[in-house]
Amino acid sequence: MKKQLLAWLWPVLWMVLIFTLSHQPAGVSGGISSEIVRQVFSAIASFVPIEFDTLHTLFRKSAHFFAYLVLGLLFAGALGKSGMGLQRALFVAFALSALYAASDEFHQLFIPGRSGEFRDVLIDSAGAATGLFFYRLIAAFKWQHDKKAETSW
Repeated sequence: MKKQLLAWLWPVLWMVLIFTLSHQPAGVSGGISSEIVRQVFSAIASFVPIEFDTLHTLFRKSAHFFAYLVLGLLFAGALGKSGMGLQRALFVAFALSALYAASDEFHQLFIPGRSGEFRDVLIDSAGAATGLFFYRLIAAFKWQHDKKAETSW
């Protein structure tokens, strides 16, 4: 029981982090990401032909993708520890991630200067799906490894 509760702590904490970051007004959020991108841009501008605005957009959208890739993995792990079968856990983890993405974009409609973007829900969902795809691959590899170890005595 304690392991199950601890497994659910991680996705909840990650959701709090996502909420906290998306709760920032546009000026604060944009300022933070712009400063990070400025540092990267100054390091790569001499050998990578990319515009600052393009890099900034790629950075922000990649952050969406990565945040939900992690959330999908955390949900799948928690559901697995709760005793749910793999296929069902993957489906439920994706549904929870996509619903949280939609609720987060809705939440941003009420933050000064922010907007809720359907495109971001799609990016978030793609991140979750990618994380769950890798989770499935790792589970299949682990199953093959366990099966091979079981039969080679």
